[in-house]
Amino acid sequence: MKFTEFLSSYSLFLSACTREEISKDARFVFLSDLHMGDGGSRDDLAPNRELLKDLLARYYLDRGYSLVLNGDIEDLSKFNYSKIRPAWADLYEIFDAFHKLGGLRKIVGNHDLGLLKIQDYAYPLTHGLLLKRGPDRLFAFHGHQASRLFTKHDYISHFVVRYLAKPLALKNTSVSDHRKRRFRLEQRIYRASKALGLAAIIGHTHRPLFESRSKYDNLRWSIEELVAEYPGAPVERKTAIEELVGLYRRELSRLSGREKDRSASRYDPERLLVPCLFNSGCATGRHGITALELDRGSLSLVQWAGREGPKPYILREALEQEAVEGTSSVRFLLRRTELEHIFARIRLLGGTGRPE
Repeated sequence: MKFTEFLSSYSLFLSACTREEISKDARFVFLSDLHMGDGGSRDDLAPNRELLKDLLARYYLDRGYSLVLNGDIEDLSKFNYSKIRPAWADLYEIFDAFHKLGGLRKIVGNHDLGLLKIQDYAYPLTHGLLLKRGPDRLFAFHGHQASRLFTKHDYISHFVVRYLAKPLALKNTSVSDHRKRRFRLEQRIYRASKALGLAAIIGHTHRPLFESRSKYDNLRWSIEELVAEYPGAPVERKTAIEELVGLYRRELSRLSGREKDRSASRYDPERLLVPCLFNSGCATGRHGITALELDRGSLSLVQWAGREGPKPYILREALEQEAVEGTSSVRFLLRRTELEHIFARIRLLGGTGRPE
């Protein structure tokens, strides 16, 4: 697929999606890829049930966040909705609480596209959500729209209509299981978002990304920062740096053997990294749930860990950690950047196109 073809498709998709003006004190949490099933052994979300309920009901709802469910919330590729709804009645009650307060936005993904055919579905559905604050634009959508299958057509006008009229025989595979496909999809969205001067928030690949930086990049650059700090550090800090560098190197070595798409700079021939691609990850991880938070002018990547806890390097890398009172759930703040900084870099380093 030529990039110009995808850019045209992406621009059309953007223009057709829901738009919302937000204030400077707006608070949103972005979650994707819950893959809710029937509550049984094949249900990918079941191990994180209590963790998800804790973080939604006892943290984000209490603090006045709006909840953006960014696709693949119900897994209709494996389960019928009639089985999912009763299995997750307690979670739907939490969704209801957000909805009653006007704080629920629900975006469809490739695994729950069939929700569009359910006439009495409880919540409004959209294909994407464009959040605007002055000239700055955050575009939340699931991400499957960058796959070849979906970009052959105008996604909303042609593909979805065709899907609803006669469901296609879509293979039950996930791009998150194919590293090369995952990278190509991320690269298309990165380049198109850069060209249009906006920041995209996606899911779909199950891989958390912040400021277009992969986990590999974050570890590599953290090592560089620690090495630069080491010569002038006091003795006790040097000991801590040595331990932390060793921990990061072991994790980096583990990733190096399987990550062919290691460097985010490969998204584009230019070497200046533009922070126009973010990914909330997924809610089905063995070590917890990842999410993106928009909190009164800053954007953050967080990981929520339950009883098993996060990986060791997360404990050392987190900028903050906060326990939810009365539960075993802990929120780890991994990255945070001011929106003004993000969009200044996009304006100076990215494209200039701003189609309305």
